[in-house]
Amino acid sequence: MFHLPKMAALAVVATSIMMSSVSAQTVLRSSDTHPDGYPTVEAVKKFGEILSEKTDGRYSVEVFHSAQLGQEADTIEQTQFGVIDMNRISIGAFGTQVPEATVTQLPFIFRSAEHFHNVLDGEVGQEILAAFDKVDVVALAFYDGGSRSFYNSEKPITSPDDMAGLKFRVMQSDIFVDMVGALGANATPMPYGEVYSAIQTGVIEGAENNFPSYDTAGHAEVAKFYSLDEHLMVPEVLVVSKIVWDGISPEDQALFREAAQESVAIQRELWAQKEVESKAAVEALGATINEVDKAPFIEAMKPVYDKYVTDPQLQDLVARIQATEG
Repeated sequence: MFHLPKMAALAVVATSIMMSSVSAQTVLRSSDTHPDGYPTVEAVKKFGEILSEKTDGRYSVEVFHSAQLGQEADTIEQTQFGVIDMNRISIGAFGTQVPEATVTQLPFIFRSAEHFHNVLDGEVGQEILAAFDKVDVVALAFYDGGSRSFYNSEKPITSPDDMAGLKFRVMQSDIFVDMVGALGANATPMPYGEVYSAIQTGVIEGAENNFPSYDTAGHAEVAKFYSLDEHLMVPEVLVVSKIVWDGISPEDQALFREAAQESVAIQRELWAQKEVESKAAVEALGATINEVDKAPFIEAMKPVYDKYVTDPQLQDLVARIQATEG
């Protein structure tokens, strides 16, 4: 898969690494769709600082935030080809490319933030990270993406019946499309950067995301109703191009992994702070936040699980996640 382009990309990376021996530093370009100051952006910057310290300045990281290098779907491919060195991506943006990671996109698979962290910090989390190798990126760590809920410009959502006929933006993920369909609404996959104008012009009525994204993307200005169903807790993942990774010594690879893990605690702390700030910010804009009885939403997800959890290995993974404390 992609053999010829990758050979060319490998040559570019090899040349870059050889040139870096003169300057004694390799500067890795890392992409993020979120704005400067966002918890994931700041965490990757911190990762770069830690990495530089651990490698005595041999490596540093420059973060290109605000989708400067493209929207997530585009930057995933560029990372796979080695055009972009690193990337902070929502697992949802990978769709079903990584079957083991697909289970983290299942609605209501995580019961709480504590459960989410316990799963990702344990053996299951390590298995999922390792599975990314097959799609030509090396996954270093999970970042917190918070809980995602529905918001729209029309009305509060208190039950699946309230979603009938509404159009919601979702990431380009088959699971997300089927999740929205199972609730009686219409899913419209589109890039994150197009959501504001799509709601504003009535192309869609709403979307689904966490408080920080709802806030920092300005969506609370055009979709005032935020309904706390918390249907998803989709991890963010920090990845390195496999082409780039193969040009790094095993000793430095170990330091990359150490630096990534150390940045996780920093990102979670920043995330917790940002959630509180963003909730207050959207309320100040006049957003209405309502609680939701999750039971009918969870019940509606049975067809989604039946469709995507057919493989015995994935069934085992789901069972192990559900059996994790938290």
